[in-house]
Amino acid sequence: MKPFSAQDLADATSGELYGIAPDAQLSAGVVTDSRDVSTGDIYVARRGDQRDGLDFAPAALAAGASLIVAEAVPTVDGEHLPTLVVQDATEALGRLARLNVEALREAGDLTVVAITGSAGKTTVKDLVGDLLSSAGETVWPPKSFNNEVGVPLTALRADESTRFLVLEMGARSIGNLTYLTSLVTPDVAVELMVGTAHSGVFGSIENTARAKAELVESLRPGGVAVLNADDPRVRAMADVLGEGVDVLWFSASGRTSVDGSDAPVVFAEGVVTAASGRPRFALHVPGADPADVELALVGEHHVSNALAAAAVAHSCGLSARSIVTTLATSGAASRWRMELIDSPSGITVLNDAYNANPDSMRSALKTLAAMGRGDEESPSRRTIAVIGEMLELGEESRQAHADIGELVVRLNIDRTVVVGEGARPAFQAAELEGSWGNEAVWVPTVAEARDLLKAELQPGDLVLFKSSNDVGLRFLGDEIAGVTVTS
Repeated sequence: MKPFSAQDLADATSGELYGIAPDAQLSAGVVTDSRDVSTGDIYVARRGDQRDGLDFAPAALAAGASLIVAEAVPTVDGEHLPTLVVQDATEALGRLARLNVEALREAGDLTVVAITGSAGKTTVKDLVGDLLSSAGETVWPPKSFNNEVGVPLTALRADESTRFLVLEMGARSIGNLTYLTSLVTPDVAVELMVGTAHSGVFGSIENTARAKAELVESLRPGGVAVLNADDPRVRAMADVLGEGVDVLWFSASGRTSVDGSDAPVVFAEGVVTAASGRPRFALHVPGADPADVELALVGEHHVSNALAAAAVAHSCGLSARSIVTTLATSGAASRWRMELIDSPSGITVLNDAYNANPDSMRSALKTLAAMGRGDEESPSRRTIAVIGEMLELGEESRQAHADIGELVVRLNIDRTVVVGEGARPAFQAAELEGSWGNEAVWVPTVAEARDLLKAELQPGDLVLFKSSNDVGLRFLGDEIAGVTVTS
């Protein structure tokens, strides 16, 4: 965070100071977990559903916090702790982020990149962070910090040395992105896709598109909208851009132009997926010769993610050569996203169970099939798909799972283990599609899936774990891979 006086923070949050001089200078980090406090940090004591952060204010002060931001003044032995009292601590956190970013923009050359979409946000955020860090100091979140807490915390990590600030922005309802962008207005806004993920929450895919469009509507004059030319709902967002905003398209399907638009396109040509699971293609960046690239990431769906990141880098002035070099070496930085692990027992695990929707499920299964077929450099392998429920699909859930069950048969996946009642239509559809014998099996719980896999898996097997986060298959994937299970 840029240095501010305590009074600056009070003015920004409409708060009142207690136990600290108004001219006291504060320039360390901002945290919402007292266990993360370092000397000089500001501790924002949010009131959560289960715990009240105010209860941990004494521990934060003992750990070295210089100021508590809270909705009441905490005390120790009758003494007031240095506090900025605000009406709502979460809202105050957002206002501090706005203060920091606006001050940094006035003082220097800061570019803010914001990324949204129904799938791929975290991967693209990590790729963009890697790409831009070669051109200047770059701040991006280490995890999926994409809500009203995570976005401000990331923005508050930026200081006078920061050249690029990369933000992942998620939406659970219409208005979420409007709020987040009111705190940190982007210079570059990336729209990855409008899929069926969370359609049960939004009510319809049309509402999902409406919510996602809020990001590009917020762009600053002179900003750039990086849009997926392969998604018709994203293409339509070009019609809601403000005056003075440019468009840069990206296309994994090889589109070289978009009807009704003369804006340039970053696109892929000749995409193939090797037995390693890593896609290869010719990358076309405006103004540069095509360049061959093999991604470090596993899965053909990452072609679109890589193109989105390349488009951001191009808009920020990076050369095509620099983009290709980084894409060829930038692997999965966040866990459980097409994470490829060779276990000590000789089993290879493809753990992609952090999130799931029909689009990402199809992509993961196609990658599993391609890796299992092998090539001249790699032998074929037995493929096992362990599939859990895709949550938040609403009325589309049964049909979406049934479609996946049909796909595993058509892809000739050797063994499919469907886990949980919500995913059961995938098993039923696999049987109807032509899965004979025991090629597909349904088990009601993760524990039963564990027992089945431990009894059946053999060295050389390739196993995909794919489900929504709350199903918990990612932890089973870790266990099978021999990785210490973490939360």
